[in-house]
Amino acid sequence: MTSSISANDPVTVKLLEDVRACEICAEFLPLGPRPVLQMHGSAKILIAGQAPGSKVHKTGIPFDDPSGDRLRDWMGIDRATFYDETRIAILPMGFCYPGKGKSGDLPPRPECAATWRAKLLARMPDIQLTLVIGQYAQNWHLHDSAKASLTETVQAWQEYWPNVLPLPHPSPRNNIWLKRNAWFETQVLPALRARVERILSS
Repeated sequence: MTSSISANDPVTVKLLEDVRACEICAEFLPLGPRPVLQMHGSAKILIAGQAPGSKVHKTGIPFDDPSGDRLRDWMGIDRATFYDETRIAILPMGFCYPGKGKSGDLPPRPECAATWRAKLLARMPDIQLTLVIGQYAQNWHLHDSAKASLTETVQAWQEYWPNVLPLPHPSPRNNIWLKRNAWFETQVLPALRARVERILSS
């Protein structure tokens, strides 16, 4: 997926070009580098995920998988809205597929956030809501305010609300977590959908 970066300011355009040409982790990536992200200087909502999976690596479209289907349902928006970069930015902690581990994909490569994250976030001054998905993103974005576990962090969501919302990963691998934590669907998701609608309609 190629962003309409021509609508961004020149500094952001150059930064995105540099990110998409990045090969800093190439020697560690089994499928080679292919940074997958979506951003624009006017975006209002930021989705901070983990790293693209192998399917997303092939298409180059972030959350173009069952996880994305569930995330869009959580947010109460359709694909067209989700992929409107002028409204929604998608910046995973690692922009490239990190490879497969013993129990799922490997963690995001740490070099990615260290090299690019602060620079990219600085180019989006209008973000009103950041969805922080998974433990790696929560540790980076929430710093010392993250709890001892992902479940505890998500349970404490009102401490970060309304500008930040920690979420579990929407992967089908988390179906058991979602069944065990029914409060997430009844308490968190209605608040999330209302906030997203309010931001996108303003």
